[in-house]
Amino acid sequence: MNCRNIIEILQEQSPEHYACSWDNVGLLVGDYEKEVKTIYIALDATAEAIWQAAAAGADLLLTHHPMIFKGLKRVNSEDFIGRRVIALIKNDISCYAMHTNFDVKGMAELGAQRMELKNCQVLDVTCWQEQEPAGIGTVGELSGEMTVAECAGKVKEAFGVDLVKIYGRPDQKIKRAAVCPGSGKSVIGKAIEAGAQALITGDIDHHEGIDSAAQGLAIIDAGHYGVEKMFVSYMKEYLKERTSGIQIIAEPPQQPFVYQ
Repeated sequence: MNCRNIIEILQEQSPEHYACSWDNVGLLVGDYEKEVKTIYIALDATAEAIWQAAAAGADLLLTHHPMIFKGLKRVNSEDFIGRRVIALIKNDISCYAMHTNFDVKGMAELGAQRMELKNCQVLDVTCWQEQEPAGIGTVGELSGEMTVAECAGKVKEAFGVDLVKIYGRPDQKIKRAAVCPGSGKSVIGKAIEAGAQALITGDIDHHEGIDSAAQGLAIIDAGHYGVEKMFVSYMKEYLKERTSGIQIIAEPPQQPFVYQ
């Protein structure tokens, strides 16, 4: 199979046209006709991920976050993005990103499933699919009434994280929650409008957290990486089921920071 064939399979999961207008998804570096024998999957196209992909002999690096967001006026070794592009080209590795299109067609449903939400609705509608709304995040009913602290414990287990940050009262009873993997600061208002009592997400700043809690919406922040790393394992299984004769390698889980 070549790169174009793999992209067609990826588009069945998350078509590029579901991406937000500001996003930059698709084949960012590489040759559509390149034969693919090994795929390396990572959340980000970091220098380390590219090195690991090269060491594994990968032909395609599949990531969630785009390595290139804005236009590049030059590609050289003085710029960290330029160095990554050069490394990909030198090692003949194509790079494909599935970002907000996967958030819409993939991440939202995965997050709801992990939290066992029922009667789910789209949190932030960004597009329509066959006259049905689609978008970022999900809001629904928890499996039963629980405290915010109990929900936080469920989040740690569901997403495989050791620590979460809570804004709001840990003893507050909740029944309805919203899940927005990644950065959820932009959907706080949507979660409140939808009647959510807790928002499970990442990247919440101090003022956003306390302001949200003041409006009755508890925040359970499991970190951007913590709630999105499931992309890697999900896409590994997705591609294994739909390809043959191709080695699929998943980046080992590793937080991009340490607590000191």
